[in-house]
This record gives sequence, C-alpha cells and structure tokens, in this order.
Amino acid sequence: MKGNRPTGYRTAGNRGSTVRRIGAARLVPGLALLMLASVASAQGVEWSELSDAQRRLLANQEQRWDALDPLRQERIARAAERWLGMSRPERLRARERLRAWQGLTEERRAAMRERYEELRSLPPAQRERLLNVYRRYRALPPELRIELRQRFRELPPEQRRR
Repeated sequence: MKGNRPTGYRTAGNRGSTVRRIGAARLVPGLALLMLASVASAQGVEWSELSDAQRRLLANQEQRWDALDPLRQERIARAAERWLGMSRPERLRARERLRAWQGLTEERRAAMRERYEELRSLPPAQRERLLNVYRRYRALPPELRIELRQRFRELPPEQRRR
C-alpha cells in the first residue's frame, strides 16, 4: 500500500523529515538575510549620513571618521543620537557615569564587562528578578547598604556565590 501514496504524503514515520526539510527551506533564506544585514551593518556610517546635530556634536571626530572601524562609527552615531535625545539632568548623569568609568582600572572595567555579559545571558525572568533585588538594594539608606556590604564581605566564599 505504501507505493500507492501520492508524492509528499506524510505518515507518522516521515513527518519529522518533511517538517525538517520545510523548516530548513525557510531557515536558509532567513539566515542569508541575517548575514546580509550584518554585512550591511558593517559598512559603517558616512559622515554625510549623520544628522546636522550629530555632526556638530561629533565635530572633533570628523578628520578621523573615515579611519574608524565601521562598527565603531555605528556605535558612536547611535550614542550621539541617544545623547541628543537626553534631557539636561540625564546628560549630567551620563557624564558622571563616564567619568566614573574612566576612573576605573582596565582590570575593573574588564570585570564589569564580564558581569554585564553574564547578566545579559540570563533568562529574562531571572534577569528581572536580579534587577529587582538590585533596585531594592539601591533604595536602601546608604548606612544600611554599607552595613550589608560589610556583612557580605565577611561571608565565606561558598555562601557569597548563592
């Protein structure tokens, strides 16, 4: 009876392979588009493509703009756009954070980058739970935060990891 079935007829036995073929047929063009998009994004940003406000803000970069890595150009252009959208208090906070970052040792920056990547790799629910704990901690009075940090430092390493 098997030979009498029309082409493409699915049975329980061949259903998975048909689904895989269809999935692959849809996946390959999608991957190709993603690859093209990543290549396109690696083209960078021409100075002339920046808005007037971005060019004014980044004027000190104009002479070396073409020599910058294309991904760096994109990051700088996005950062300039974010900066232009900030209020005065937001800009002040951003400047303070930048100064604090610049004051860190390279080892400390590397450790912070690593922690940030660890946070980003967490499942969304776990990441949100951790951020909520941090927000509650930041809302505590400074004296209590100092006390909690001291108590944490006194814990044995195996208890700190929990």
